[in-house]
Amino acid sequence: MTLRRPLTILVGVAALSLAVVACGSSDDAGSGAPADGTVPVVASTNVYGAVVRAVGGEHVSVTSVIDSPDADPHEYESRPADAAAVARAKLVVMNGGGYDDFATKLVASAGSSPAIVDAVQVSGLEQAAGSGGFNEHVWYHLPTVRKVADQVAKDLGTLDPANAAAYTANATAFDGKVAGLTSKLEAIKAQHAGRRVAVTEPVPLYEIEAAGLVNATPEEFSKAVEEGNDPPAAVLDETTRLVAGGDVKALVSNSQTESPTTTRVEDAAKAAGVPVVSVTETLPAGVDDYVAWQSSQIDALAAALNGTA
Repeated sequence: MTLRRPLTILVGVAALSLAVVACGSSDDAGSGAPADGTVPVVASTNVYGAVVRAVGGEHVSVTSVIDSPDADPHEYESRPADAAAVARAKLVVMNGGGYDDFATKLVASAGSSPAIVDAVQVSGLEQAAGSGGFNEHVWYHLPTVRKVADQVAKDLGTLDPANAAAYTANATAFDGKVAGLTSKLEAIKAQHAGRRVAVTEPVPLYEIEAAGLVNATPEEFSKAVEEGNDPPAAVLDETTRLVAGGDVKALVSNSQTESPTTTRVEDAAKAAGVPVVSVTETLPAGVDDYVAWQSSQIDALAAALNGTA
């Protein structure tokens, strides 16, 4: 699918001409293996870069291709520096499912054979979705994030046997922290199961569902926003009435997707006293910890539902 974000800097199309935004230290740059002997890893976005760093610790050097809230993974076309990073990488971690096709192109043109962790493949969710459609934003599906961490630990252990035990221990610790996020969602479910909420697009839906909440948004609205299109006027009116009429307890909005359409719905929610919970698609500027990022967003959702936002 294609997203067009009016307030997003979209990097130009150049089929195999490929762009790096580094998320690691300065020793990620240049060619060849890192001088400090760490395992070079490329992540498609800083979300997966954060997971890799949590598992790899001091033994990995991570380059995240998308490391800015202004870059759109759906639209991103890489530059030569990205190709160089992938060519020297021993491990590449991507979302898959059509979300970050630039990463697939990078690997195909790299002339090397790094280990690959594809989160959608690891999740098994795409197969389970069948013909009913598939939500590719699997980094909001906490069981998948734990599976990704475990697979990263396994692959790093194969690439770097001397530190395999450390990778396993780090993944176990990370899994425990993600389990804490799951507990927060379960606490919301225990108190608010069945409550209706609206979303501007499907990014957070896995967590919405895990919290026992019901997405009341017209599908045609959220799909149009996700694809960068204006929904039909009747659909926009329906969505605006939904949030303005007090029929939902919160509006969950992807703050990285802003347009006159989303602004109109957000304004309607605020005017009606419906809390607007902001979420993001990638780690915000200044944040490098996956668990801290998600914990903050889940807490904001809980506060909105509890009337303490």
